Amino acid sequence: MTAATLARPTRSRAAAPAALGGVVAALVPLGVLLALGVYPLVLLLSNAVHDDLGAFDLARWGELFTNPVFLDVIWTTVRIGVTTTVGCVVLGTFLALVIAFVPFPGTGFVVGALNVAVSFPSFLITLALVFVWGDVGFVNGALAAIGVGPVHLLDGQWGVVLAEIVYFTPFVLRPVLGALEGVDRRQLEVAESLGAGSWRIVRTVVLPEVLPAIAAGGALVLMYSLNEFGIVLFTGAKDVQTLPTLVYGQAIGRGDYQTAAIAAVVNVAVSIGLYLLARRVLRGSAAARSPRRRSGVR
Repeated sequence: MTAATLARPTRSRAAAPAALGGVVAALVPLGVLLALGVYPLVLLLSNAVHDDLGAFDLARWGELFTNPVFLDVIWTTVRIGVTTTVGCVVLGTFLALVIAFVPFPGTGFVVGALNVAVSFPSFLITLALVFVWGDVGFVNGALAAIGVGPVHLLDGQWGVVLAEIVYFTPFVLRPVLGALEGVDRRQLEVAESLGAGSWRIVRTVVLPEVLPAIAAGGALVLMYSLNEFGIVLFTGAKDVQTLPTLVYGQAIGRGDYQTAAIAAVVNVAVSIGLYLLARRVLRGSAAARSPRRRSGVR
């Protein structure tokens, strides 16, 4: 026997514990994913197709999807989510451009405040808005003192959208601001030397460079706003019900767990569907821009 032949079993025995360790290392996160992600989703789907007695029942699905109130809740959820996302993308991108290219005193403080703001719970920002713009807030108190009628800014869907834009805008601003720091300033100088105006430079040079960051921030806001509960609840907006608040009301308020589960399943489906649609649209936009940029067309 050669030395290599004698050494082969030793290597095999040494490889066995390493392979076993790799399997264990893979099973641990897989088990956590199954326990915390897959199992709750399976349980949710099970509750959505079984009545309170545990019998298989799809009749409730038909009742809900022929109920105009339930359909209006779905539409309200989508409308608020999409409107909030558009507002956050526009406002967040604009503020990022101002902070990056228009120096002003206190820029560092503003950026630091944004870093702190994203760590706040949503209801805290909403309560601050209620204290200022609510029916008994500071503004209406001051207006009442001079005999002017109250301003009902937060009572409807636009109040919810306003509160969500205030809270979620930093989720767009931060990634866009980070992307702007990586923009090659020499490109801007060349475009300016060729006579391009500020808006044309932003449109043809800056925005294509930061589009992935805008898309990432917008997708994050869309997912959060479609599933937001605290802001809708704490604004106290009358006649505004979304899928998350419907889930809470049916499960906690009425004990109707099947309806709550159906609403939750619809909420998940709407969130995933809109997210995939947004990714497809943005990916198509990025693919359309790439040939133009490679050919030098702006």
